[in-house]
Amino acid sequence: MPKHEPIDPDLVRELANLVTETGLSEIEVEKGDLRIRVVRRPEPVSVQVAAPAPVAALAPVAAPSAPAAAPAPASPRAHPGAVPSPMVGTAYRRPSPDAKPFVEVGSKVEAGEKVLLIEAMKTFNEIVAPRAGTVSAIFVEDGQPVEFGEPLLAIE
Repeated sequence: MPKHEPIDPDLVRELANLVTETGLSEIEVEKGDLRIRVVRRPEPVSVQVAAPAPVAALAPVAAPSAPAAAPAPASPRAHPGAVPSPMVGTAYRRPSPDAKPFVEVGSKVEAGEKVLLIEAMKTFNEIVAPRAGTVSAIFVEDGQPVEFGEPLLAIE
């Protein structure tokens, strides 16, 4: 039976601090038969997707003729109607470069309606509205990389 090296708790602490300081979601170190993986658990999210991932605060995209609304929360993550990304990938607001966006600020959507695409591993995943309502803010630009749990848009 092979003899395993003891796990160094200081190394685990150092890796956890590195994950926190850099905003990574996970880090894995391997040396011989010893493997240590540290994963930061994101806040739980609930999203419906049609197919089988630190948040940068971005200003919502405002429609030119949108009526004045209440001030937006300081962080998109704190927005009560935020729709979080179910995966890491690249967000697309339109089905093709020359097409119009799926939704704009002020668009009325039904539950299950396609609102964005996220490309992950060369597969386009449909992101659908989890509830009916009006799109009050869009937090991502077309072609922007997104992280798991990052707010994509808000539906009120």
